[in-house]
Amino acid sequence: MQGSGLAKRTAADSVRITNPGGKGRLVLTCDHASNVLPPEFGTLGLPATALQRHIAWDPGALPVARYMAQALDAVLVETRLSRLLLDCNRPLDAPDLIPPVSETTVIPGNAGLSAAEREARVARCWQPFHEAVEAVMEERLAAGHETWLVSVHSFTPVYKDVRRPWQIGIIHDDDTRLASPLIAALKTRRELSVGVNEPYSPADRVYFTLERHARARGMPCAMIEIRNDEIAGEAGQKKWGAMLSDIFRQLDPAQLPKPPPLHPARSIEGSI
Repeated sequence: MQGSGLAKRTAADSVRITNPGGKGRLVLTCDHASNVLPPEFGTLGLPATALQRHIAWDPGALPVARYMAQALDAVLVETRLSRLLLDCNRPLDAPDLIPPVSETTVIPGNAGLSAAEREARVARCWQPFHEAVEAVMEERLAAGHETWLVSVHSFTPVYKDVRRPWQIGIIHDDDTRLASPLIAALKTRRELSVGVNEPYSPADRVYFTLERHARARGMPCAMIEIRNDEIAGEAGQKKWGAMLSDIFRQLDPAQLPKPPPLHPARSIEGSI
């Protein structure tokens, strides 16, 4: 019983589900919602200021996702620990699952980890998040709820000294059922610079959560990336949350294209 209680507390420290009974179509994930490191990890050998940078989390993404969840009666699944510990939006065999370097910053606390230490990070961070998303999706399937999976992220305006002009990017693979109308709606706002598979694409291995939980089930999905200077404050967060909520509210499921073939799921079982 004591061990079970510890497992539950650890899971609660790692993932949060908001509005689990949401009746809207969307299930939202915020895979890099937090910059928190548990006390036993210290700062992973980094200066404390590094934890405020994009290497530790996606600044501004969580408030936008929360606004959308409230506006659209959506379920929101968010991580509660920094991606410096482990990146939940990566498969278990990804070389940057536990990143030794983020952008150009070496992470001393991620160097030379033993197999047991890596397994412990998977159990602490990755497993609870993906089990939570899995449970939400299965519950909605069982209840017959139409479900679209959308992940909300932010990106830094400058990466490795290269400026990124896009204010928002929509990331997709060959399933464009959500991406195409999202991109079209955003491009009607002529003041916006909209990236298509920018600043990342699935080829960059950033699409794992959507591949695992939506593509494998034939559910519509898309990834939203907002440049983080756009959502650094409450006004920008509300602006983007409201804009995206309005677009999703107007999407007609009957007008979505036919789905592409199912994407093979990667198992969440096993170890790295």
